[in-house]
Amino acid sequence: MPPAHHDDPPHFRSHYLPRTRAGRVSTVLFLLLFALTQPPLVFLLANRIRPVILGMPFLYVYLLAIYVALIGVLLYAYRRKV
Repeated sequence: MPPAHHDDPPHFRSHYLPRTRAGRVSTVLFLLLFALTQPPLVFLLANRIRPVILGMPFLYVYLLAIYVALIGVLLYAYRRKV
């Protein structure tokens, strides 16, 4: 990188964009899983009561599984120090 001149504005990388491969994987996986919990997709995929799984309606089991997976992604990112 060439030396900066005093007239050049400082160059900062955005802290919103992940910088590591683990960060990119975590971000994409989190966004895809979270999209599965939003109304357009959840209405298409899981908007039903039957079958009942462990005494809970299918919709609740579906959402529970997705939210547990989201927490898993956050723990993965935390362990990788992303």
